[in-house]
Amino acid sequence: MSASILLARLLGPLFLLPGIGILINPRAFRTIAAEIVSSATLVYLFGLLDFAGGLAIVLFHNRWLAGWPVLITLIGWAMVLRGAARILAPTQLAGYAKTIVDKYFFFPFTGTAAVILGLVLCYFGYLA
Repeated sequence: MSASILLARLLGPLFLLPGIGILINPRAFRTIAAEIVSSATLVYLFGLLDFAGGLAIVLFHNRWLAGWPVLITLIGWAMVLRGAARILAPTQLAGYAKTIVDKYFFFPFTGTAAVILGLVLCYFGYLA
């Protein structure tokens, strides 16, 4: 099994399930997000997780050829950048995130995007 398929099988459900959860129960996820962004410590710790996960993806799957596997590489690099930002400026990002969490469109948009990305990755990981 290739690294791309393995990572698609891992990341697909990790995007799909929370995305469905956000769409089904946005109030609970808004509460969770509000609690997270109210704590610079949690923002920092999630930054460490993002950075470590993204770095693992980038180290083992840094493929820039045209095709669906580049999605995995882009996800890895996005996680590295998001994690680094959270580690370097947790307080500032927590304040910025509070304003985004309060926007009505944020949860339907992120839930839909996560479901679509999860479906695409599940398709290539399990069906294609």
